[in-house]
Amino acid sequence: MVKAIRMTRTGGPEVMEYVDVELGPPGPGEATVRHKAIGLNFIDVYFRTGLYPQPLPAGLGMEGAGIVEAVGEGVTEVKVGDRVAYAGRPNGAYAQARNMPAALLLVLPDKIDFETGAAMMLQGMTVQYLFHRTVPLKAGDTVLFHAAAGGVGLIACQWAKVMGLNLIGTAGSEEKVALAIENGAKHVINYNKENFVERVKEITGGEGVAVVFDSIGKDTFTGSLDCLRPLGTMVSFGNASGPVPPFSLNELQSRGSLFITRPTLMTHTAKRENLEAMAKSLFGVVKSGEVQVPVKQRYNLADVAQAHIDLEARKTTGSTILIP
Repeated sequence: MVKAIRMTRTGGPEVMEYVDVELGPPGPGEATVRHKAIGLNFIDVYFRTGLYPQPLPAGLGMEGAGIVEAVGEGVTEVKVGDRVAYAGRPNGAYAQARNMPAALLLVLPDKIDFETGAAMMLQGMTVQYLFHRTVPLKAGDTVLFHAAAGGVGLIACQWAKVMGLNLIGTAGSEEKVALAIENGAKHVINYNKENFVERVKEITGGEGVAVVFDSIGKDTFTGSLDCLRPLGTMVSFGNASGPVPPFSLNELQSRGSLFITRPTLMTHTAKRENLEAMAKSLFGVVKSGEVQVPVKQRYNLADVAQAHIDLEARKTTGSTILIP
């Protein structure tokens, strides 16, 4: 038996139950991972509330790091004793141990500890596909990145600096503004004190930005479009404030023939060769020290409800992990 979080209904943090579950041997193509650390991400909230539906009862969590304890028939990607990390479905990372599709596991370099591994995979791979696969960014490009002091945001600020991008961030407090600047953002706008559209236009001399990376959703969508220069690209990759409501394609035309995309990590990592290439890119900048993954909050797995409360209240910065 192992301890794990299970939910039989969707709703608030109270629907997550800390229970004993039976963990059988890994099946064909699977590996048993004993977690040392588990990542907490806003997408977990979407599954908990039912915004992203899944069959119930179900587990939660898409990111973790640990040691391979057993492998099933046909597994070639990892072996017993390997230090591994992963990000992606199926849900179920909120557990002391679990059986995972081995094709999703990546051997963790010795220079990267388990906490960093658990904190960086989903968020770091997200920045990797946003900056290297979604839009062909180049040095000197000016981009807007919402929630710049969050887990994804702080990695994005650092990676943007490595690439020579001019990243304009948004954040909700002076403390978070300072944190994003410290991590490499060129400018950061406190959206509780300033109109971010007006400030972006001021910073860019009225031109607007080449790309907006928006994980907020409903509350920032229209403003994000207004920040783009003609032929700019809107990248909507999250719904922290709620899903974007339906809109007319004329909104893109009237603002200068804009592009828009709604990418997901799972699409970009669906092929093993892409997953490995993206991980190699991420591991490289982390091992070199060019991108550091700040674990700002740690909670025991049994206290995951409080972790969700703090995450939704925007009390967290950087990355958050659960300790099984």
